[in-house]
Amino acid sequence: MHIPHRSRLRALMAAACTTVLGAGLLAGAGTATATAAAPAAPQAKAGSKVVGYFTEWGTYDRKYYAKNVETSGSAAKLTHINYAFGNVTGGKCAMGDSYAATDRAYTADESVDGAADTWDQPLRGNFNQLLQLKKKHPGLKILWSFGGWTWSGGFGEAAKDPAAFAQSCYDLVNNSKWAGLFDGIDIDWEYPNACGNSCDTSGRDAFKNVMAALRSKFGGGKLVTAAITADASSGGKIEAADYAGAAQYVDWYNPMTYDYFGAWDASGPTAPHSPLTSYSGIPKADFNTTSTIAKLRGLGIPADKLLLGIGFYGRGWTGVTQAEPGGKATGPAAGTYEQGIDDYKVLRTKCPATGTVGGTAYAKCGSDWWSYDTPATIATKMTYKNQQGLGGTFFWELSGDTANGELIKAID
Repeated sequence: MHIPHRSRLRALMAAACTTVLGAGLLAGAGTATATAAAPAAPQAKAGSKVVGYFTEWGTYDRKYYAKNVETSGSAAKLTHINYAFGNVTGGKCAMGDSYAATDRAYTADESVDGAADTWDQPLRGNFNQLLQLKKKHPGLKILWSFGGWTWSGGFGEAAKDPAAFAQSCYDLVNNSKWAGLFDGIDIDWEYPNACGNSCDTSGRDAFKNVMAALRSKFGGGKLVTAAITADASSGGKIEAADYAGAAQYVDWYNPMTYDYFGAWDASGPTAPHSPLTSYSGIPKADFNTTSTIAKLRGLGIPADKLLLGIGFYGRGWTGVTQAEPGGKATGPAAGTYEQGIDDYKVLRTKCPATGTVGGTAYAKCGSDWWSYDTPATIATKMTYKNQQGLGGTFFWELSGDTANGELIKAID
């Protein structure tokens, strides 16, 4: 695909980075059982936010367009879309793929409004299609998300001059060529003062300083949000940056409560990538949504500034003989675009769920073992979200759902 998946490879270096973090994501299956500030921009009522990521590269192999957001019924259920991703380079916000964003010509069949793009129109691409989507849904807000796994390496340079970075982002997000498209900015820094695709050493205060500069520049009329780590372990990534200090500057956080486990640990043990709760035998303590939310709330971050993260995809291993979680494997299962990962819309028929554990689903088919959320497990997570008083739900990403929006319809 054009740019690596949200870059779901983020956890490949998790084990390798432990030391760095200390110093400075069908046959006979059984079922396991879970154990128990600054001015803010106008926003949806607490608890009701539904934020979905729309990928810039979906226009290529995936052939997922803004029109699909409409025809699936998703547009009517979304409160916000995060457009992923803009780049961070040279200490500034920058375009990701300008062809996909502003130049690609859409046919009448591909477009939201049913009209083909012309060669001389001033704006084409995803941006024009998303503007058309907003015309159909005036209440829908769109944020431009910067960074992601692949492009987070630029945040360290940006953190050296937060004000200059914020100015560059403001100018790009509000460029007159796509006036009216973006209602704010989302920062996806993986990970401040910790390791992701590369290891950042900008210091514990860097994230807070960047978010403060963004809020100062964008003011109270635009949204400022951030996707943040879900690593709640002792000495883990949540502790590496001052997320509590930065909370006053953001409208909300999107803790990435998925990718806790996956086939970057090629031999297993198999484990669901998006557990809601811990369970007997879970490979790592505090690698679950409940622990993540508890840790963030324990730092003093308000519940209504935390959104519950859902993955619209699964992670899987092959060479597995044990149906229940905890089995050994020989490597990642085959995926449509990338080994070890596949969309829910594919997995629901390719490898139907055969059990539940930790509040999410798993599936054993042949020698493959997958985990993913289903409408039923999302409903369980929505109960938790409401009990905790969280600000809403976000998910990665729209193209993983079925053509009729099966997963988004399960979001409360």
